[in-house]
Amino acid sequence: MADDKEVEKTVAEDLVVTKYKLAGQIVNRVLEQVIAKCIPEASAREICEFGDKLLLDETSKVFKKEKDSKKGIAFSTCVSVNNCICHFSPIPSETDYILKEGDLAKIDLGAHIDGFIAVVAHTVVVGGGEVSGRAADVLLAAHYASEAALRLLRPSNENYAITDVVQKISAEYGCKPIEGMLSHQLKQFRIDGEKSIIQNPSEAQRKEHEKATFETYEVYAMDVLISTGEGVGREMDTRCTIYKKTDEIYQLKLKSSRTFYREVRNKHGSKCRLKVKIL
Repeated sequence: MADDKEVEKTVAEDLVVTKYKLAGQIVNRVLEQVIAKCIPEASAREICEFGDKLLLDETSKVFKKEKDSKKGIAFSTCVSVNNCICHFSPIPSETDYILKEGDLAKIDLGAHIDGFIAVVAHTVVVGGGEVSGRAADVLLAAHYASEAALRLLRPSNENYAITDVVQKISAEYGCKPIEGMLSHQLKQFRIDGEKSIIQNPSEAQRKEHEKATFETYEVYAMDVLISTGEGVGREMDTRCTIYKKTDEIYQLKLKSSRTFYREVRNKHGSKCRLKVKIL
C-alpha cells in the first residue's frame, strides 16, 4: 500500500538548492541597498518599508512560470538600534526612530522562494568612521563568534558546542551573548524548525532546551547577538509589529479577521510559519 505521507523536501534535491540560492542572492542584494540607507537623519521606518518593497519586487521576478509557487517576504525588514535587541520595524501609527551618527544599527530581513527561506543580518555603524571602545569590542565579539559558530555547524556536531564557543569568545571581549536567543533549523515554510541553538542559557533554559545533533541536509539560520551589558533582554513600551502564523486553531468571528487570514494564506501558504508584519 502506497504511503500517502508527504515527503519532506531537503537540499538533497537540486531544485531545492536552487531555490535556497536564489533566496540567498535576493536577500544579500537587498541587504546591500538597505545598508546604504542607514545614514544620519534617516528614518528607521522608511528604511524598513524600503527593504520590504525590494524583497517583494525581487522575489516577484523569479519562478514566474510556477503559478502556484509562493514567494516573498519571509521576515520583514527590521532596523534595531543600539540597546534594542531585534525586530524593530515600526508601522506608520507607531513612533519612528531617526538614526544618529555613531548608532549601531542591526539590520535583519528574509525572503523565501516556494517556502525555502534565506535570512540575513548585518550590524552597521551609522556614519561610518573609526570605531573604538566598547562598540568595537561588541562588534568584534559578534563577528568572531559568528565565524566560529558557522565553522561548527557541521554534521555530527552538537548544538551546545556552538552555545559554548559563542559564550567563550564573547567573554574574551568582556561581552555577553543575549540570554535565550535561539538560532533555528529552517524547513519549507517554517522559520523555526524543531532543532535550535541557544545562546547564554539560564539554568532553567539549559534544562528545558533540548540537545541536538546536526545532520546532513539540514538548514539553519545562524543568529548571533552580543551585548556589552548583562545580556538579559527586557520588554519595552514599543508595540510588537512582527507576527507569525502558528498551528493553533481558532474560529475567527470578524469578517476583517477572516479577510486578513485569507490574505496571509494566499501570500505565504497554508503551512505558513513565516514572519509577517501586521499593517
